[in-house]
Amino acid sequence: MAMFGAHAQRCVARVAGAGEARPRPMEELYDRVTRRIVAELEEGRLPWVQPWNSATVLAGLPCNAVSGRAYSGINILILWHALFEGGFAAQRWLTFRQAEALGGHVRRGERGVTVCYADRFTPKDAQNGEGGTPASDGEAVRQVAFLKRFTVFNVAQCEGLPDALTLPEGDTPRGDAVTVPEAEALVAASGARVCIGAPHACYVPSADRVEVPLPRAFGEPINFYRTVLHELGHWTGHPTRLDRDQSGRFGSAAYAREELVAELCSAFACAAMGIVPTVRHADYIGAWLEVLRADNRAIFRAASQASKAADYLLAFRPQASAPEAVP
Repeated sequence: MAMFGAHAQRCVARVAGAGEARPRPMEELYDRVTRRIVAELEEGRLPWVQPWNSATVLAGLPCNAVSGRAYSGINILILWHALFEGGFAAQRWLTFRQAEALGGHVRRGERGVTVCYADRFTPKDAQNGEGGTPASDGEAVRQVAFLKRFTVFNVAQCEGLPDALTLPEGDTPRGDAVTVPEAEALVAASGARVCIGAPHACYVPSADRVEVPLPRAFGEPINFYRTVLHELGHWTGHPTRLDRDQSGRFGSAAYAREELVAELCSAFACAAMGIVPTVRHADYIGAWLEVLRADNRAIFRAASQASKAADYLLAFRPQASAPEAVP
């Protein structure tokens, strides 16, 4: 990863001893993020439930300060954690070079946040000659997925940026609303079969149907939206939509993974619409811990799938599509 000046990023180098293999950078990122999330879950805290406070920062998705596009996948969780740890008042982030291009700079001594970018490349052996054409007509070119790390800074860590980028966000959070018209319109426009008035909240894959209790059954009506968005998160996984594995039985690792995707989807969608629920599903913490302890990439995959699910739902918002996401 490139360094752009002496204070672009402070790093503490860990020099491996003789004969000691140094972990690959991405493996270090997988381990670090997973360890932090596991530690929070072990203490009974859900890392995607943030203490949104309109006096400090409003509910929303982190975005690139230059393009305005929302970050996606695991980067949402990484940047939310950094947001509250740093006490920042805006969810706008940018790279060292982007700050310089705007006529500003990152303050000396500030620490950046490592996020990752997912992409694909075509190996040379999958191409024919220097032209990079497929090996044979009609044959699909093999591509390899990879993750690249890069460093971003909050606008509050910079000086000399345009004033418009450093002001706190100004929308009003929906923490005590009885109804949220934007969410109501999303549910209606989705075309999903949503049966309101059921005794329990669930998604029935065989019938492709969402069931939720009446809004008045919730202690605080705003939590109705968290629940319906969670179940619609499952709904996006149907084979005719995003086609996720929903074959896991209750208590299995596959079931826990799908519940994690739906819960993150609800958190991301709620944040995008400024909805601040007061409760979250905590029933599956034990199962999630087992999944994350067994695989340090599980939270990365779940967050990626949850972002796709949230974007699928947010595209049904009236007069606007979901914000274009950056990694």
